[in-house]
Amino acid sequence: MQASPDWSRVRAEFPALQNWTYLNTATFGQLPRCAVDATLRHFARRDQMACSDFLTWFEDADRIRALVAELIHAEASDIAFVPNAASALACLLNGLEWRAGDRIVILEQEFPNSIYHPALLASRGVELIETSWDRFWEALKPGTRLVILSEVNYITGFRAPLPELAPELRRRGILLFVDATQSAGVLRFDAARTQPDVYAAHGYKWLLWPTGAGFMYVHPELRQRLLPHIVGWRSHRDWRRVDELHHGAPVFSSEAEKYEGGMLAFPLLYAMEAALRLVLDLGLDNIERRALELAGRVRMLLRELGGQVLWDEDAHYHSALVAARLPQRPAPALAQSLAQRRILVSARHGFLRISPHFYNNEQDLERLEYELRRLL
Repeated sequence: MQASPDWSRVRAEFPALQNWTYLNTATFGQLPRCAVDATLRHFARRDQMACSDFLTWFEDADRIRALVAELIHAEASDIAFVPNAASALACLLNGLEWRAGDRIVILEQEFPNSIYHPALLASRGVELIETSWDRFWEALKPGTRLVILSEVNYITGFRAPLPELAPELRRRGILLFVDATQSAGVLRFDAARTQPDVYAAHGYKWLLWPTGAGFMYVHPELRQRLLPHIVGWRSHRDWRRVDELHHGAPVFSSEAEKYEGGMLAFPLLYAMEAALRLVLDLGLDNIERRALELAGRVRMLLRELGGQVLWDEDAHYHSALVAARLPQRPAPALAQSLAQRRILVSARHGFLRISPHFYNNEQDLERLEYELRRLL
């Protein structure tokens, strides 16, 4: 286990925290200085080299791919870069042959990504089933081909029990797509042990990446039959031979990069790498422990203020995203009043949503408590 970091020193990496009490990582993570610097170095390199070294950028991308794999305990060959989690889901949904009578099951209150595209498959006879967690296993009736869920729900902080869920779905022959946008970078995940079919994250929240930077893990067995739905010059397995690009139908690689298709967003990739190294150097064990500790203190505060905290109803809400109802005042008005005091939280579907990350500190929580008591 890595030694506990000096969190006050780490906090200095995030300039916005000098002027804001920021408890809203479930909406946006703060971008560290190192990520901005990495992007600027890339642009300086373009000027210096006139892009003559562009093929070496792809070697850098392979290095970054390996870091993503290290984060989730996968292989670099399992990882593809995507601009967002919706693109990863589209890769899966568009790559499968759907039949009338197929069923897709999602949990209630899912993020719209998990609803909109599957709902459009109704024109092909595919049924979308929304269920509560306590009725989940009953919902997996004959014809269920796919389960789509968020590892952590964006409204409530509900944390899906993937270690018990994923193996059972695999045993039943049901595909599993996991949206990890609200969990990757703050909660540990072991892809080798859990083995979802697709695990995807847009990294602009807990991973501290710029918007437009994401990844997806695709299980090796699924890659054998899931065709890319974006096909470009990098789709052929010998695409690195740019002086003699293949003309004709592409022969796909067995690696997940075949789902990328074309040129990559390199400025974003270099920012990803810098933020990833920060996370890996701090240690995900330390980050998870720190964030969950801060979230626990937030829950305690909200209880003292008379709030209804979802954690008290079900232990599955053990995440860094805290949702509560405060009967004294509607959540949107409360979030707006806090923002006027430079304290950023969110309101989602009637809940006040507070989401601390490792860069927060006890003073942030004290200021939140002080202003909440004044407002309530």
